[in-house]
Amino acid sequence: MKMSFNLCRIVSKDIKYFSVSYKRYFLGISKNQENEETTESTNFVDDKIETPKVNRNKSGLRTADWNRLHNRRPYHAAQSWVHLTEKYQRKMFGQYGFESNVNPRICYPTKLDIEAKMRYDRIAEPHTLIDMMNAATEEKEQQRKKVLERDEEIHNKMKKLDQWKQDLQTKVDKKEAEVLAAKQRKERLVEEVRRHFGFKIDPRDDRFKAVLEQKEKEEKKKMKEDKRQAKEQKLMSKLIATTSQK
Repeated sequence: MKMSFNLCRIVSKDIKYFSVSYKRYFLGISKNQENEETTESTNFVDDKIETPKVNRNKSGLRTADWNRLHNRRPYHAAQSWVHLTEKYQRKMFGQYGFESNVNPRICYPTKLDIEAKMRYDRIAEPHTLIDMMNAATEEKEQQRKKVLERDEEIHNKMKKLDQWKQDLQTKVDKKEAEVLAAKQRKERLVEEVRRHFGFKIDPRDDRFKAVLEQKEKEEKKKMKEDKRQAKEQKLMSKLIATTSQK
């Protein structure tokens, strides 16, 4: 450890001797001048003088990127036509404030801009705010009336629901009765055909089918005649009732 300390002292002395010799040889400084310079440098070190901070770009970044990094406007002069547009100028002022060297008046619309916006509003929105509010109120009132009418219609239909059920049941019963009557009529005709032949015959036989078809025609003709007579009887009864009232 002691040996290392001594070695450092020897090296420092050699460096000091070399620096002094360098000044004397290359700069032509005498010993007296060197002593005066040493005294002045010592006094300079003792004085408290602030060294100015030099703003240097040692990062290798482009100027624009370096300015953005330090929260400054990227370009002090316009580099493109985009930098001369109102949109870009407004953006610079909004981001950097007065340090952007942009006149804040550019952030406000001009008289021409206001007139153009007013013309656009007159075409796009021809109605005033009061008109739109009145229209909205009227539409809301119409919707409310439609809902009330719908509720009333449903309420009236609910009152008729029992009658509709009864009518539907009547139609179903009538349809079932007609189907049952047709079935019974069919069975009756089949039985009459069997009695016509007087012996057991297969319903798929052509003779059976021919006689059955003839019986069905006679039955339809009879039913049609009965309906006609019933209709005439009903009409006659109606005429008699009308005549009696007069």
